[in-house]
Amino acid sequence: MNTPKELRYSEEHEWVKVEGEKVRIGITDFAQSELGDIVFVELPEVGDEISADEPFGSVESVKTVSELYAPISGKVVEVNEDLSDSPEFVNESPYEKAWMIVVELSDAGEVDKLMTADQYVEMTKED
Repeated sequence: MNTPKELRYSEEHEWVKVEGEKVRIGITDFAQSELGDIVFVELPEVGDEISADEPFGSVESVKTVSELYAPISGKVVEVNEDLSDSPEFVNESPYEKAWMIVVELSDAGEVDKLMTADQYVEMTKED
């Protein structure tokens, strides 16, 4: 399982990459492997506000539909439009091609509450 050290992780299997005042969000390699082949991704619109621990979209695989939970709160400033035509990017490249949204943080302190890569790996071992 690929778990980049520079990212932060939520208990709901989203990753967060801090980029100054903004964060890039996607789902983890562990999550995509559990879900199976992703066939559809539903994401918010640019300008939408998301709240930590609240759903902001969903991914549909051949097995199930899973909600995406916001790891942080803020305003959506960018959405990965490529995923509407190529949802398989989530399986092929969860950290590079398959980022989902970029959010302008409303509370930078929320990032510190997320897990480090080592903590996330420990949590997934228990699942």
